[in-house]
Amino acid sequence: MALALRRFAASFGYPPHFQCVRALSPLRFANSCSSFVSCDSSEDGFGADHPEFRKWHNGGGSFHKSACIDPTVFIEFGAVVHSKSVVGEHSHIGSGAVVGPSVTIGQSTKIGYNVALSNCSIGDSCIIHNGVCIGQDGFGFTVDEHGNMLKKPQMLNARVGNYVEIGANTCIDRGSWRETVVGDHSKIDNLVQIGHNVVIGKSCMLCGQVGIAGSVTYDLPLLAVSRKILQNLEIMAASQLFRSMSGEDKLQTTVEHQKS
Repeated sequence: MALALRRFAASFGYPPHFQCVRALSPLRFANSCSSFVSCDSSEDGFGADHPEFRKWHNGGGSFHKSACIDPTVFIEFGAVVHSKSVVGEHSHIGSGAVVGPSVTIGQSTKIGYNVALSNCSIGDSCIIHNGVCIGQDGFGFTVDEHGNMLKKPQMLNARVGNYVEIGANTCIDRGSWRETVVGDHSKIDNLVQIGHNVVIGKSCMLCGQVGIAGSVTYDLPLLAVSRKILQNLEIMAASQLFRSMSGEDKLQTTVEHQKS
């Protein structure tokens, strides 16, 4: 009955009645929280089918009641922010994106369509393009005495710095024995694979289809297309590796590496 009356009043230009007030959302990484007003969670099935989730007031996406989200954040319809996640001011989360439990997103960061974030933190002023996956388990297995493949525990996080841009459909695995790290101001192209425990330095550039296996430490200014970096290597800052996009191979390298 109340819902019918509310819709009737809206047809005459009256604003809907807001009923749910909750103190949430840090201005920066949960140091302080401010109050915001959100729509009645029973509308559109949010309260009935998912009692722990609410409809976000700015964009129509949904969020868990324990998430801390700044009031200036825009969460598009179809996006979901899960429990205990933190989203900083002026960030934007696109439709279909999933921000998993306990994920942290800094301020002024843009999350594209169908992005999956779990077991990770994203810094300030980042751009995460469509289809990126960050924080899933790395490819870590061992063989037991019977020849069976057993999964190694993947328990740590992935950490993306400030002013990082990550291209569409790139994957960055979480860490196992150390966190996976992408340094500030680094730029990553489409279709890049970064394995577990990899550490990317500041202001590095990875071009399309580059694959970096687990536990590599990488601090090059540029790594170009279709190159594979083997596991447990350290690539020094003075190195350069280039490969042209044309049919001619113009590989010039002064790569110095050592087993970690």
